[in-house]
Amino acid sequence: MLKLTNALLIGGVAIGGLTSTASFAEKWHMPTPYGDGNLQTQIAYTFAKEIKDNSDLDITVHSGGSLVKHTEIPRSVKSGQVQMGEMFLGILGNENPIYKHDNIPFLATSFEDAKKLWEAAKPSIAKELDKDGMMLLYTVAWPAQSLYSKEPVNSLADLKGQKMRAYSPTQSRLADLMNTTPMTIQTPDIPQAFSTGIIQAMITSPSTGVDSQAWDYVNYYTDVKAWIPKNIVVVNKRSFRRLDKATQQVVLDAAKHAEAAGWTQIAARAAKDKATLVENGMVVSDPSPQLVEELKAIGKTMTEEWKAEAPKEIGAILTRYQK
Repeated sequence: MLKLTNALLIGGVAIGGLTSTASFAEKWHMPTPYGDGNLQTQIAYTFAKEIKDNSDLDITVHSGGSLVKHTEIPRSVKSGQVQMGEMFLGILGNENPIYKHDNIPFLATSFEDAKKLWEAAKPSIAKELDKDGMMLLYTVAWPAQSLYSKEPVNSLADLKGQKMRAYSPTQSRLADLMNTTPMTIQTPDIPQAFSTGIIQAMITSPSTGVDSQAWDYVNYYTDVKAWIPKNIVVVNKRSFRRLDKATQQVVLDAAKHAEAAGWTQIAARAAKDKATLVENGMVVSDPSPQLVEELKAIGKTMTEEWKAEAPKEIGAILTRYQK
């Protein structure tokens, strides 16, 4: 069994003992950026437990960015500093435009369409991750992304000039097209960003709103259902190959079960989290026809811009999706 005695440096913090010194069980670490209340993190814990129950591989899930900051997770897995990790797929958008497929407004707004889009994009995503020394294990969708604001929003004019949270390159472009100023804010920093005036609005899921107690700093949730993004869980290829064949199969089986659980549970979680927003005093409403039309026009512009970034690769994804 491999034994590491040197501390690894991740995100500027020395972390010792990332590989177990135990004689019988190999110890892996899995950072995830989201808190324990999120469905994605809960599924990660179940995934790790299934593997531990059926093999000698013991995976510790580090939630809420406690081990590695979100933006550093891809690099940490790629380099082998950690064996696996979970990340929001859209944060990879600057590396290759195929990673933006689930951040394009109004391209896929139902869970059925989102799953179909994922099946269309998955071969390209897996191939690109493989080039970077990572293997795709599973994905978990988020609820549809909708608009949080301090005041009612009936048209984009109501948001003009405000600062809006952006968590991916695609969201930054969306903020620009909405005549707002994009501000990069990670999930744990949302409450402080609102309370200090760094942002006045955001588009995110009801789950993130509940996790960050959005009712403490905004009053309105406009259910625009702009897109359905996903998290992906990846493993370092070298680490995976060092496992024996039986353990590899346990990991792959657990990943298959995790992805199935995500698609099964996400709709119910979305409804539950929207109800929690209402219970805590937020005004939850459908968007006005004018706002829908304005956002759809932006979505059309962004789809065309996205296709222009890599016509062959993105064209293939869209062809598979639209069959």
